[in-house]
Amino acid sequence: MDDFLYGINTVFEALSGTGRKPLELFLSRDVRSPRIDELQALAKQQVVPIRARERRDLDRLAGHGHHQGVLLRIEPFAYTDLDDLLQIWRASNRPAFFLLLDSITDPHNFGAILRSAEVAGCQGVIVASDRACPVTPVVEKTAAGALAHLPLCQVVNLSRTLEQLKEAGIWCYGLAGDEGSQPLFTTDLSGNIALVVGSEGEGMRPNIRKHCDGLLAIPMHGNLSSLNASVAAGIALFEVVRQGAAVFSQEQ
Repeated sequence: MDDFLYGINTVFEALSGTGRKPLELFLSRDVRSPRIDELQALAKQQVVPIRARERRDLDRLAGHGHHQGVLLRIEPFAYTDLDDLLQIWRASNRPAFFLLLDSITDPHNFGAILRSAEVAGCQGVIVASDRACPVTPVVEKTAAGALAHLPLCQVVNLSRTLEQLKEAGIWCYGLAGDEGSQPLFTTDLSGNIALVVGSEGEGMRPNIRKHCDGLLAIPMHGNLSSLNASVAAGIALFEVVRQGAAVFSQEQ
């Protein structure tokens, strides 16, 4: 299935960047502006075919009418193989720093988590092939270019993947706010670390929890009992960064 990006700014970034290869630019016949002229010039520079279409055709391709008269067909997203991801880590001579997502289905949350993971210096994000949000235009737009730099790995069995990471010497911690969890800020997160974040509603699935080395809780002092998944992921990611500040500073 073809993938499409939509919106003037998003398409401009895609044509200017180093992400997925642009294949075809669709423009609504009723859209004219200096920005559209820039898009056409950039597409011609990248040798990307330009097609004029009726707005209703773009509505059908995008699945909605909020595309600003601009659609870009791009090559399918290429996931990184788990073995390749581990090989990249070993070659980096850095402590492992991975993020696993269990049942994150909201594209805005997914994109925000990817952005935080990239900024934090995470070496890769791992998702399951089921019960997971695919890489959509909303995800890429929310991730703000993170996927051009951050490897994303898709696996069939997340529990088995956790066992593979542990066999590779990586400590795997799941974010959970219930009884029996260790406080995030007093847990030693130095060394080889993988964090696991579950969905907002249900959290991690029971089988995923069982395969973690430990469960972590973010201290909360208000009346609400949980955080947005992307916020929780960001807090945990940067706690790993804080504890490994010396390692990260040496890479600068």
